[in-house]
Amino acid sequence: LSSPSGLTHESHKKDVEQVYLRCSEGSIEWMYPTGALIVNLRPNTSPASYKHLTVCIKPFKDSAGANIYLEKTGELKLLVRDGDRSPSKVYCFGYDQGGLFIEATPQQDISRKITGFQYELMSKGIASDLHTISAPCRPCSDTEVLLAVCTSDFVIRGSIQDVTNEAEEQESIIHVGVNKLYRQKSKVFQLTGESGNWRGQIKTLLKCGVRPGDGDFLFTGRMHFGEARLGCAPRFKDFQRMYKEAKDKGLNPCEIGPD
Repeated sequence: LSSPSGLTHESHKKDVEQVYLRCSEGSIEWMYPTGALIVNLRPNTSPASYKHLTVCIKPFKDSAGANIYLEKTGELKLLVRDGDRSPSKVYCFGYDQGGLFIEATPQQDISRKITGFQYELMSKGIASDLHTISAPCRPCSDTEVLLAVCTSDFVIRGSIQDVTNEAEEQESIIHVGVNKLYRQKSKVFQLTGESGNWRGQIKTLLKCGVRPGDGDFLFTGRMHFGEARLGCAPRFKDFQRMYKEAKDKGLNPCEIGPD
């Protein structure tokens, strides 16, 4: 978390401050913005790999007081306009497309403004998984499911207990009861209550029309800004079939107990 403050530059409202971020994910909070802020993302990886990185930012819900631009060789491209209210909107761009230039907008009372966002750096392949523009609700093929089992941040067998739709954010929250936890990167799925049942929440797009239903599914997906995002989710019996067929042919990309 980086938290610069414009109050230290009150007498120099045109000052430009530089911030260097070394982590692959985190957040930045610019308090009382004045002047401008250049955000330099410098991950601890080889510069040769930079061209394979995608940067995503997610503004805080109450972020205000500055415009956020993509800057490259002195040219500015507006990314997030001050005052835009798009809940949960994520803005992504290639690392080689430029850096972030945040410019404070004129304010009568800067003490009431804080500009902030979460950021993530990821490989372009993972980013395209998270933001499949062409068909985000398309069922996965057998090959895609088997690959998702090997590469996802979480893999669980579970059932849909309930679905909460959030119209404003255009998202659905799937409340999942977990029958078997194969893998999870973060502690999204946890033991709850005295019954000792594992539960958790997975988010997906509202337009995909997820509904509560009977039976078990194999839920896979990735963590994105601290939330579990749905990837491939076949019915568990279909996963068992495709896994067995691939294993019999020696084509399954990784081992996992399907039972």
